[in-house]
Amino acid sequence: MPLQGFCWFLCCRQGFSLLGRDYGEKEEEESFELRNKEDVTPNGRSPAEVTVSQPTLTANGTNGHTVSGVSAEMKSLIIEKNKMGLEEEPELLVKGWLLREVRGNWIKQRRYWFALSQDSLDYYSGPEKGARRLGTLVLTSLCSVIWPDKQTYKQTGHWSITVYGRKHCYKLYTKHFNEAVHWACAIQKIIDTKAPVETPTQLLIRDVEENKFNPEVVEHIYQHNPILKYTQCPLYAPLLPFPYGSLEHTYHSGKGYGSVREEAVKLFNCLQQLESAREPVPIIQGVLQTCLDLRPLRDEVYCQLVKQTSYTPAPHTAAHLRYWQLLTCMSCTFLPGLTVLKYLRFHLKRIQSQSPESEMDNYASFISEALEKTKCRECVPSWEEIQMLMSRQEMLCTVHYPGPLSCQLFISSHTTANEVVRMMQQKLGLQESKNTFALYEQNALWEQPVAGSALIADILTSLSIKESESKSQWKLCFKLYCLLDADSISVDSIEYLFLFEQCHEMVVRGQLPTCDEDLQALASLRLQCLMGDFSTHAPCPPLDELYPGPMLEARVVVSLSAPQAVPPCQVAAQDCHTAQRFPTGLLAGTLWSHTAIAAHKQKVEQDMRLRSRLKEEAAAVMGSILERWKDLAGYSRRDSMAAYLTIARQWSGFGCTLYEVDFYISSTGSFSQKLWLGVAATSVSLYRQGEAEALESFPYGQICSYGVSDSNTFKITAGDRDLLFETPKLTEIMQLMNAYFSAIRRQRGKGEDADITITESTGVGFHHLASTHKHTLLELPSHPV
Repeated sequence: MPLQGFCWFLCCRQGFSLLGRDYGEKEEEESFELRNKEDVTPNGRSPAEVTVSQPTLTANGTNGHTVSGVSAEMKSLIIEKNKMGLEEEPELLVKGWLLREVRGNWIKQRRYWFALSQDSLDYYSGPEKGARRLGTLVLTSLCSVIWPDKQTYKQTGHWSITVYGRKHCYKLYTKHFNEAVHWACAIQKIIDTKAPVETPTQLLIRDVEENKFNPEVVEHIYQHNPILKYTQCPLYAPLLPFPYGSLEHTYHSGKGYGSVREEAVKLFNCLQQLESAREPVPIIQGVLQTCLDLRPLRDEVYCQLVKQTSYTPAPHTAAHLRYWQLLTCMSCTFLPGLTVLKYLRFHLKRIQSQSPESEMDNYASFISEALEKTKCRECVPSWEEIQMLMSRQEMLCTVHYPGPLSCQLFISSHTTANEVVRMMQQKLGLQESKNTFALYEQNALWEQPVAGSALIADILTSLSIKESESKSQWKLCFKLYCLLDADSISVDSIEYLFLFEQCHEMVVRGQLPTCDEDLQALASLRLQCLMGDFSTHAPCPPLDELYPGPMLEARVVVSLSAPQAVPPCQVAAQDCHTAQRFPTGLLAGTLWSHTAIAAHKQKVEQDMRLRSRLKEEAAAVMGSILERWKDLAGYSRRDSMAAYLTIARQWSGFGCTLYEVDFYISSTGSFSQKLWLGVAATSVSLYRQGEAEALESFPYGQICSYGVSDSNTFKITAGDRDLLFETPKLTEIMQLMNAYFSAIRRQRGKGEDADITITESTGVGFHHLASTHKHTLLELPSHPV
């Protein structure tokens, strides 16, 4: 047998109408071959080939009295039945009268006799023998059933079920709920028994995988199957199988998407628009966003891109390189399924061998490397990132650190927060520090640590979205995370600046409980550090950057807490019982309105008085701070920072991170007011807000377990006591405690004294600590320690 005939025998399946056709001229007529896996024999051929015409853009379903739209589907998937009467049907599983929604000039319901067999759902003009069949919906594994719901029943008075097929959608109604459920169960059972359906593309991908070490056979497959090659014609059906039916009931809703099959076809149209688009980034972002929302379409887009980068007429032109650019962005955003991933890697190696030292070779090499690193992204790449990926370059990331200072780092789409932390430590000479560092998302009022495994590209995209939504400036900051050893920090090191700046942030937030005299002294030292010696011409920062706002408000509230004279109108309202004698009617309404107006006026007056007193108090505090600043003449920046931290260290909780908790319950009592939970290097402590002395303190050696009790409750078990805290920052507390416990494990590994052992746990639940010698790590901390 000639070699060509032998290759044909190896790679081609009987009945392929795609083979040997001019795909460029006749793609809209190409067949859409569906096969069942159980029908394929070991040699790759199927005993009973199943072929259906590719869907066209005509309307779906019949109009109630025609069969012309049914015959093509019937001929291809089940025994020819057009000439059968009802008495000649195969075994029927369910039959009965149902109303079907028929769309014409208006929507209406008509009554038909429905019969469910093992292959299809048919409807007839009546139940009598010889009744004319009016329509058929062939049941395959891709069909879907929508069960009856109360909303439709309330609107129509009928229970409805919807059956989606490849060409038709039947919306059926009945007055009886049990009957609707019976039909839905029976149809779904038939669907579940059907073997998975495969498309021609899937079968050809399998052929390519089986013959990947035989270049001649692979070349023959491509040459005789245009569906694998580039085309300028539209696609009328997806390359991969997707369930029929409304997207609302399958994967995603709320963004205006059609069905998954419709979106797959639309995406191919978007891909083709890339060739002529003046600015490709919006199209690329749109495709990536759709793939982010509709996970099943990721493999489909990969297959479409492999198709459009195979046998391209002018592969080196800028227009056709757009497909490679989108493929690059896809490879850095989503990973395909295993089967498509193997096919993609084979395609990339094939392109590299066919076009060495070309732009396609460069893109294929870049994509191959990206596939080894990519994790599923949480955000669609930003405009800047897409532009960098299109040119296969890294992008710049600005990281701020206390000072205020910043530096720029080159990052890729795969760079994690842990990697940036290491880069920053190396850049600032902090590799030998005993303390640990982290990245924070931060604006003027809020900050949150970034998980160590988070992708920086996703963080930057989310920050840009937050900026556009909140109109406030967001930035990525590098800061101290776990203060394990404050005493070892040199006064001349940059780490000392980190400590000073973060201590001042706590002061301004009102999280350093100390007297007013010390707060004013700290503010004056801050001025001396920033501005140098006092000068009337020096621009002075606003008070809220020097002195805690909560403390100022508390002083004003105390000064206004003296009893105020009650207005005569309110006294009259309190003593008068007219409203009780006339509980309804015009008089009662008038008296109530008069009292409400008086109360509103009083509130407005109180607010005005409060604002006035705040201004007066702020001016007085600022004046006192300036006087103290004058007395600091001659202090250097180093001396000012040292004096500042000396005052701050007087608090026993210095160095801890404070979290506001809404309530606290233990076996010894409970508190309903807000408290501070302080997480430090050696213990966890509880404070009343504004008080320096801890209510209770629990060294880590006494803590048996800790973890999330429910959605917003944190639980710590210390000895025989259980402590429950309600806080929205459960994850942050867990990560910080994990980091401190991991630091203790590291110290023990270096031979330092430690009295607890950490057992491994990866769940969201509790972490149990036991006094054993097993050196295992608790749940991975947010940053390496």
